[in-house]
This record gives sequence, C-alpha cells and structure tokens, in this order.
Amino acid sequence: MRTSNPAANRHAWSWAGLLAGALALALPASRAQRPPTPAAQPQAAQHYPGLLQVEVDATDLDHRVFQVRQRLPVRPGPLKLYFPRWLPGQHAPNGDVGRLAGLLIRAAGQTLAWTRDPLDTHAFLLTVPAGVQVLDLAFEHLSPVSSDSGRVVATRQMLNLQWNDLLLYPAGPPARGITVQATLRLPEGWSHASALRAERQDASGLRFMPVSLESLVDSPVFAGRHFRRIALEPEGSARPVVLNLMADNAAALAASDEQIEAHRRLVQQADKLFGVRRFDHYDFLLALSEELGRIGLEHQQSSENGTNLQYFEAWDKRVGARELLPHEYAHAWNGKFRRPADLLTRHFNEPMQNSLLWLYEGQTEFWGRVLAVRSGLVSAALSRESLAQLVAALDSRAGRRWRNLQDTTNESPINVGGRRSDWQDWQRGRGEYYGESLLIWLDADTLIRERSGGARSLDDFAAAFFNPAQAAEPAGASGLREPLPYTFEEVVATLNAVLPHDWARFLRDRLDGHGPGAPLDGLARAGWRLAWRETPGDDYKANEARWKSTNLDHSIGLTLGDSGKLVSVRWDGPAFRAGLAPGMTLVAVNQMAYKADRLKAAISANKDGSAVIELLLRDGEHFRTVRLDWRGGLRYPVLEPIPGQPDRLSTLLAPR
Repeated sequence: MRTSNPAANRHAWSWAGLLAGALALALPASRAQRPPTPAAQPQAAQHYPGLLQVEVDATDLDHRVFQVRQRLPVRPGPLKLYFPRWLPGQHAPNGDVGRLAGLLIRAAGQTLAWTRDPLDTHAFLLTVPAGVQVLDLAFEHLSPVSSDSGRVVATRQMLNLQWNDLLLYPAGPPARGITVQATLRLPEGWSHASALRAERQDASGLRFMPVSLESLVDSPVFAGRHFRRIALEPEGSARPVVLNLMADNAAALAASDEQIEAHRRLVQQADKLFGVRRFDHYDFLLALSEELGRIGLEHQQSSENGTNLQYFEAWDKRVGARELLPHEYAHAWNGKFRRPADLLTRHFNEPMQNSLLWLYEGQTEFWGRVLAVRSGLVSAALSRESLAQLVAALDSRAGRRWRNLQDTTNESPINVGGRRSDWQDWQRGRGEYYGESLLIWLDADTLIRERSGGARSLDDFAAAFFNPAQAAEPAGASGLREPLPYTFEEVVATLNAVLPHDWARFLRDRLDGHGPGAPLDGLARAGWRLAWRETPGDDYKANEARWKSTNLDHSIGLTLGDSGKLVSVRWDGPAFRAGLAPGMTLVAVNQMAYKADRLKAAISANKDGSAVIELLLRDGEHFRTVRLDWRGGLRYPVLEPIPGQPDRLSTLLAPR
C-alpha cells in the first residue's frame, strides 16, 4: 500500500463546530437542496483534490454507538457518496450500510437533501450548491449490542474499529487516490494499536497521519482497557513487528517466555520462507475475549485476530487458535502484496471476483499451518491430529458430487453475511477453498520433493512467486509498493520454473473435478494415511469442549450441542437416512434420558448388531422414535504412517 502525505488543502475543523451544525437540523423543506436523479454521475478522476477528514467518537460504551463526523472538499454539481460495500479480505459485498443512521449533510449553513440510489443501496446522491467547497457530514454507526444482531465490535473492555463502517467517500477516483486524515476519541485510560501512526495524541483524541483511503480501510484499530505490547524483534529494527494483546481482564495477558519466543520464531520463519518484508512495520492485533466477536482478517501492515481467553492455555493439548496468526501474517505476502488480478479493484464498491482464492486463501492456509509448526506455536503431533480431522471431513463430502472446488470460491458473494448452512456437507462452502486447497498444495509440495529428490519444494515457489524479479524491495517508511496482481497463468509458470510438469492440468483436475473423495495423493506421498480409532485425540476433545458439542459425524453422522440439539447431520449418513435433521433435539437413547456418554455407549454396544440404537427425538411439538442399526462403532480420525514411505510431512514441517 502507498501512503500519502499532503501538505495542502487541510481544513481545520472541530467537534464543536459539527455538533453545533447537527443541532441546526430543523430547516424548512423548501430550503433543502433537491437531490439529483439516480442517473447523475460524477466525473471520473485519478486523484481527489484536498483532504477528506473523518472524526470518530468511540466513547459511548453504554450504547455501542460510534459518532462520526466528516469534512469533505467538493465542487458544485452532482455528487455520489459511497458507503464501502465490497470489503477486502472478506471477498464479498459485506459492508453493512444498514448500521448507518442519522445521516446529515450540511454546507454553508444549509442542510442538503440526499437520496439513496435505488439501484445501489450503498450509494447516496445529492447536488452540491454553487459556491460550496466543503461538506460537513454527521452520522452514527450502530454497532451490534449483542451477538444476536451481528459480530460484537465494542464491549466495556475493548473495541475493534474498522474504518469501512465509519465513512462515506466520493465516487470517481480510486481509493488510493483519496487522501484521508482520521481522528479517534477513545474511552479514558484505554490503549490502542494500529498500522496507522499517530501525528499527535492529546485530550481531544488521536490524530493519525494522513493516508490514502485504501490504506485507512486497511488499517483497523484495536483498543482496550487491558493492553500489552510485545516487540517481536529488537528495538530499532528496520521493519519492526509487534504483538499487541488486549483482553477482558489483565490475567489473560500473561504468557510464558517460551510462548512469546514462539511468536518471535514465527516472524523469523516467515522471513526465511518469503524473503523481503512487504511492509514498513507490522502489528499483530490480538483480542482475547468472551464478549468481542471472533475474527481473523488480513491487512498489509496488520491483522485483526480475535479468539477466546484461553489462547495461552493447554498448548500441549490443542491447536486452538494458534494457526490464526501465522495464516494472517502470511497474507501480508499472499493476498495483500501479491493479489489475484480479479480481486484488485479500484475502490470498495466495485465488485470483486474470487476465481483465485484457492491460492489466495488455500495456499495461505497451507503456509499458516506449516509456519505454526516451524515456529513452535503448534507441535507436529497436534498438527497431524488437526490435519486428520480436516482430511476425514473433506473426504466424506457428499456435495463434491455436484459442486466442484472452483465453484466454492463464489461462496462469499453468494452467502452474504455468512449465514450458517443447515446441510454444509451437501452444500459445501467457503471453508472448502481453505481446507481442500491446503491438500492440493500439500500434493504439489510432495510431488516437487519426490521428483526433485528432495532438492526443491513449495518453499521455492513461495520465494519466487511472492518476491518476483520485477518487484523491487520496498523503499522504507515512505513507499510501500502497490499490490502486484497475478493470474492463473503466472501461478502455472512459477510452478514450472520450480519443477517442469503439466501444472495447469494438475490444478484444473483438482479444482474442476468431482472426486470421488478429497485429493489425498499428497498425503500419501507425504508418508501418511487416514485411519480410525475408537477414542478421540486431545485436539478433537478440545474442539468438542470449546463448542460444547459431541461430534459423531464419522459414525452415525451427526453432531449434537450440549443440550442434545442436532447441530449438523451428514448428508446421506446413517442419521440422515433415518430421517434426522438439524434443529431436532435428541431426548432419549434406548429409553433413557439423553447423555453424550450414553449415546456413545449405545453406538459401541451395537458393533455386532445385537443392540440396535433407539432414539427419541423432538421436532417442535412432535416426538418420534427412530432406530439406527449402525455397526461401525465410534470412529475418530487419526493419521498413521505408511510403512516404507518417506516421511515428507515431517520434513515439510521442520524449522528452517
């Protein structure tokens, strides 16, 4: 990303002035400017003249409401203002304009009328009167007050501020051609972290250095009452990396020296993998909370990461969220610096296309898991257990019969808002181009290792692809390079430079095919295969505990919540064929009240067919009894080594 530093056309303004304007709303309708017709279009430009200013007051913790004030240089005539809709990293039109309220636009003492574009609900149309050079805007962002209405971004202890929710911007120029200066007022005593750098900080708030609109939206803010900053490199490093922690309470910020050292090794291992850092500085933003909504979102010089309070607990028993930071950090190279050409749009209201997410997200998922183990954030044993769960889930996907992996890259625009799928196994979804693409890249890595006699690997692809010859090293604090786009053909060409092969067919067969089963050639070539056991591993049990669930997907084909409610039912599995569906509640097992252990015992008891499982279910006001004659017992996935096969998986995961 480029940063801008304009020295002219700065308009001094204050909260007091805009608040005074906000009070003067009751103007007669005849004095309001008439809005233009929807056909009115702004003149395209490459750079927007002047400085767009935005001030945000985030101190209203009672209502979780953000007060926004903007000052916008303008010229007379028709004007279209956009609310960001297509959000980077989300690959979808997820911008929620419905949370914008109280919009007031004023100029020269008058309130201007606006109208929403009927064909584009995220666009506001108005006419700027003759002689007006500046517009003052005021509105509120009504953030969710509970998880029932959306992802919670503000609590009594912390907040996750995303600028795309807090501004309108003029149509016409590209996002990198609009210069913005942001000011933020936080609750007293709170600390903050962001890729943005402060120009000043005083009682009135934080004023950040001017940046492009593209960089502003790419630079969220984490702030909170309980905060800890950990330098992951010695002070004075040329392009420093910092871990910023905030939590519901101070105790959750405690971490051992070895845990912090693992985060330092993450940075070191990424350097060895990707080479040149494509940022001037980098801030991990990590929230540990039971109230703030979970998140994992990449940016060029930071990442938003949110998980529960137990991040630093039981590292030897579960993977938890420790693959999250490696994944998002790898995105600084894969997805932010190198970006699919059809995702590189001019602004946030131009539709994106997701055809290459199997590299953008899929290879990042691969590197995230690899870097987690290479750094010591996750043990190799736990990583294999987690991989076994992924392989087992994908290998049984019924939806592969009708929907190929390439089509799942369209899931984000299809499923706007990320609603839960009742029949995920049949529908497939966005998780597929993360997990299944990981298996494709494991296949590519082991193929390269096998055919090169271990001399080459996917590491060589990363070194070449994410630092191509035409991309000079960043110039330092004054000059991040613009994103460098790539196409399918360039992916294939770089793979061929690493190892000659028909990579186009290799990729298309796996992206466009329908199985049967998941692409497991790479797993076998890595020296491992999927097997089953009757007891779950530590990570499997930890996942059940985290989600308060009982996962019997690989036996009778269902997952239950802690109260017996059916969370999911595997398509065409034993439970499905018996007529079970998500939303039902399991009341009794063999005429005894439902308990998870009781159901597991019943499954084990019928391995010889002598004790058919009887289930009593409630479906709304209706009760019904079904009988399951499943004889496979309890089945939990595990990876086991293939005798006589080289262990290329351990070689891949070994630190560099």
